[in-house]
Amino acid sequence: QVQLVESGGGLVQPGGSLRLSCTTSGSPYSPTAMGWYRQAPGGQRELVATIVGGGITNYSDSVKGRFNVSRNKAMNTVNLQMSSLKPEDTAVYYCMMIIRGATRWGQGTQVTVSS
Repeated sequence: QVQLVESGGGLVQPGGSLRLSCTTSGSPYSPTAMGWYRQAPGGQRELVATIVGGGITNYSDSVKGRFNVSRNKAMNTVNLQMSSLKPEDTAVYYCMMIIRGATRWGQGTQVTVSS
């Protein structure tokens, strides 16, 4: 059974940094796309960042220049380095991987930016 396990969320002050990680297990196939989405209270799930193919990245305008998405060489872990965090970054963050055409989601990890 394919599983995505996230780690790294928490409480941070405005201007601080956090690093999220997500590792997949249970599939012999590498993801063709990996990334992060988030959902704020009362809001819809929205794209944060993705990494596909040879390492092509895409970011939402709201995080561009502050967040960096990366993956390991084994192609089973995706990371999100978040810097200069703002209160509006507060949300549940979900990792996403597309494996053999099927979209898989992590369980979500809470990120709270507050003083």
